[in-house]
Amino acid sequence: MELSTNYMGLELRNPLVASASPLSHTVDGVRRLADAGVGAVVLHSLFEEQLREQAELDARMADAGSESFAESLSYFPDVAEEDYGPRRHLSLVERAAATVDVPVIASLNGVTPEGWTEYARAMQDVGAAAIELNIYYVPGDPTTPGREVEQRYVDVLERVKDAVSVPVAVKLGPYFSSTGEMALRLDAAGADALVLFNRFLQPDIDTETLAVVPGLALSRPVDALLPRAWIALLRSRVRCALAATTGVEDPADIAKYLLSGADVVMTASALLRHGPEHATVLLDGLSAWMARKGFKALDELRGMLSVAPGTDAAGHERAAYVTELRAANVRAYSLW
Repeated sequence: MELSTNYMGLELRNPLVASASPLSHTVDGVRRLADAGVGAVVLHSLFEEQLREQAELDARMADAGSESFAESLSYFPDVAEEDYGPRRHLSLVERAAATVDVPVIASLNGVTPEGWTEYARAMQDVGAAAIELNIYYVPGDPTTPGREVEQRYVDVLERVKDAVSVPVAVKLGPYFSSTGEMALRLDAAGADALVLFNRFLQPDIDTETLAVVPGLALSRPVDALLPRAWIALLRSRVRCALAATTGVEDPADIAKYLLSGADVVMTASALLRHGPEHATVLLDGLSAWMARKGFKALDELRGMLSVAPGTDAAGHERAAYVTELRAANVRAYSLW
């Protein structure tokens, strides 16, 4: 069974990509994912805020020491210089890329224009095969115009594309007033891939302690419905590759994404639930399904159920919506 594929110009042995998660926090974790068979690994994100906080802490340590002890004038600045910047993260990128035989994709979550470009260039220089821009921007100011939010994504992409020569993917959320137009704008701005969709993890409330608590929850197969619908719509309308993420639990979920038109399928939650070795189960199951259906290569099935070029996409989605409502009403009536 031929599972090899191309993603952003990168030759992958199969379409299963381990997306950013705690599993890629170490070289050993990346090795386990590669040994389990994934086609590529996206490292956990480098967050610019964390680097700035560390730099400020180092600077305060140096200042405090130099005011208290004369001999620390030479000691503390050296410590700050050694710890400052993304050196630990860049070391992970470099060592992981040198250790495994699959592409290692660096994930970047920046804040400032300089942060996006400088860190992306540094990741490329230490061996990242590609850069995934994890743009997490929630405009808390209710007066922020939607077009300003959209332009930020385009500006970040264009700056990074000017700074690096490796492929650049944009991981975006579904919360645009016109997700399709946003995808087209990013495609026109040079995105090599769109990763659909980013999950904006928001805090929860503990009613016993009366406190705000982290709200992290692993994805479920039902979460794949929205990205799958958009991948099917965009398949014939963008030049760039389409990566599916969210809601992958078993081989059928991978098959559904491929039939919709995804170039690769990313997963983290399933690997966190079952361990990196679950990648082998997913790939074996995909091969078995393809054999049962008579497919010998991914290109024979990819996009088979996408929305055909020239189709009225709005009418297509409206018809699907009405059909599903009617089916739901029939099911509810039969149960009653």
